[in-house]
Amino acid sequence: MDPALAGKRDLFREASREHAEVTRMVDLSREIAKLEAERVDLKEMLADPDMREEAEAEKARIDARLPQLEQDLRLMMLPRDKYEGRPLLLEIRAGTGGDEAALFAADLFRMYLRYADKMGWRLEILSQSEVFVGGTASGFKEVIASLTGETAYRFLKYESGVHRVQRVPLTEAQGRIHTSTATVAILPEPEEVEINIADKDLRIDVFRAGGPGGQSVNTTDSAVRIVHIPSGLVVICQDEKSQTKNKAKAMKVLSARLLEKERSERDAAEAADRKSQVGTGDRAERIRTYNYPQNRITDHRVIDEAGSTLTLYKLDKVIEGDLDELIGAVLGYFQAEALRQAEGR
Repeated sequence: MDPALAGKRDLFREASREHAEVTRMVDLSREIAKLEAERVDLKEMLADPDMREEAEAEKARIDARLPQLEQDLRLMMLPRDKYEGRPLLLEIRAGTGGDEAALFAADLFRMYLRYADKMGWRLEILSQSEVFVGGTASGFKEVIASLTGETAYRFLKYESGVHRVQRVPLTEAQGRIHTSTATVAILPEPEEVEINIADKDLRIDVFRAGGPGGQSVNTTDSAVRIVHIPSGLVVICQDEKSQTKNKAKAMKVLSARLLEKERSERDAAEAADRKSQVGTGDRAERIRTYNYPQNRITDHRVIDEAGSTLTLYKLDKVIEGDLDELIGAVLGYFQAEALRQAEGR
């Protein structure tokens, strides 16, 4: 309600987001208190033979509802991820498997593109390196896109890692199943105060863009390569005809990668004395297998009490962007792990 806050866009947005979260927690706690009061009131009805059946049914409804509400409230009270609500960069790179890996990288990108469209997020391709297989099928050596949406980071933050595919490649004449991989990285975009890149730490080269494109491709020095000297990180952008636009996109990617590098180093230091790390999204970790012959998708991180991994037999739907069940299960698993840690169990 502070009038001075209205003129400060970033602070107002953050305050509004926090207010909405606190309001949900308050509403939920009130609903819990209401049900608990109703359960106390039912004691008299349970003692009355004429009302016992109705009272027992109502008590069963409350007993079934309360644990879920209490669980939801505990989850809401977990520390909020500082990157929630921010735009993010989605990076997908072909791994082992040659052309088939590049085709799989393209399949993953289309999967996330369709999911983003379904969720109402805005996606913009920043950089892409295409591979043409057999003159028709198009894959990616690398594709980088910016995703903007209030819930984008919350739902995609555990997608980072190595994704493995098992299927018969288009180029396989014998019908044999091959295994290939692609790497996915989810990088929150940093705010200006988080990453300070000094000009002296950069080497910026310009050159002529290559590959298929418009009239300006291969005729002007529009492509940009930025090397961050201290870290050795290299970013190349050449999709735009404007050198200025390519440089701006490259700086956005570089900033996100530097933030991720800093965050990974901090997470590794904090987790050094733990037996296992939860939710780090380590890129070297194989997180998921897409088995086409069996229409099966398996997430290797989500393990139930019986020791079974999360497996869904709906790969055809998942690869078309139907990720609700899969991502919901992954989020639920990591939230439960976070709760156990917070409660010291």
